[in-house]
Amino acid sequence: MRYTDLTQFLKRGTRGFDIETARTLEKDHWNATTLHIYSHAGTHMDSPWHFGVSSRTIDEYPVDRFFSSCRVIDVPGCKPSQAIKPADLDLPAGFTLSGEGVMLRTGWSRFAGTGKYRDELPRISPELATWLVENGVRMLGVEPPSVADVNNPEELTRVHTILLGGDIIIIEGLCNLDKIRGKEVQVVALPLKIYKGDGAPCRVIAIEP
Repeated sequence: MRYTDLTQFLKRGTRGFDIETARTLEKDHWNATTLHIYSHAGTHMDSPWHFGVSSRTIDEYPVDRFFSSCRVIDVPGCKPSQAIKPADLDLPAGFTLSGEGVMLRTGWSRFAGTGKYRDELPRISPELATWLVENGVRMLGVEPPSVADVNNPEELTRVHTILLGGDIIIIEGLCNLDKIRGKEVQVVALPLKIYKGDGAPCRVIAIEP
């Protein structure tokens, strides 16, 4: 099996994350740090409660939802601020997705750590969000820090509401999708088990034969 880590590092300088020394080996006999983490920092998962779609929080998902067969789908020529529609996806004829997940490969992770990464992100259009729900997709992973324009509250709410209302697991802030060789992978996405959490950083691994 071939394993690819799709998770960004959480490190000082990451938006929504900081780390400070709590204990040192020399003074306290062990090393330890205190972490300050925004619930949607780095690679993370959203819960329906994040946008008030339902009362379900991150800890209430059954663990089987964190495992899914997924298709890696390219968006050829993806541009900054592009509203991605079904017609923009590189899909073969007769393509079906029911019961599977989608890892959307845009190449956007290469801008992580820049202003462009957040403010010019290519995003899921309402049309594509509806299409994913209608096609029975159970998990959606994207490289930008959000599936929708974070500077447009109306669009942000609408797209998240469509996806979360359709019971799609949303994973944002992926990386290393370019290292996946095939079009079909098994994905494991394990969020921190935060009680009543609106979302949580998670470790995401793709597994290929």
